[in-house]
Amino acid sequence: MASIQYYDVILKPLVTEKSMAGMGEKKYSFLVHPEANKTMIKEAVEKMFAGTKVASVNTMNCPTKTKRRGATYGKTAKTKKAIVQLTADSKEIEVFQGL
Repeated sequence: MASIQYYDVILKPLVTEKSMAGMGEKKYSFLVHPEANKTMIKEAVEKMFAGTKVASVNTMNCPTKTKRRGATYGKTAKTKKAIVQLTADSKEIEVFQGL
């Protein structure tokens, strides 16, 4: 596969009840590229959102699920989630503000 650029790493923010509770502790959740590693995610967040400094990144792989529609079986796409912890002196991420 071709090299992944920083703007290809973060696919979209995850807005769930649990991720909104973590925003008070400066923890933000993103859906990321399945082949991205922690250093790539850290660089992407710091480049895409000016003024942010990442303290740590936790990732989790979400495997495929078997789905059925009638007699036909299929699988969903595998995904990867990242929880990014910002430092105390870092700016907030504007995407999540106002939610």
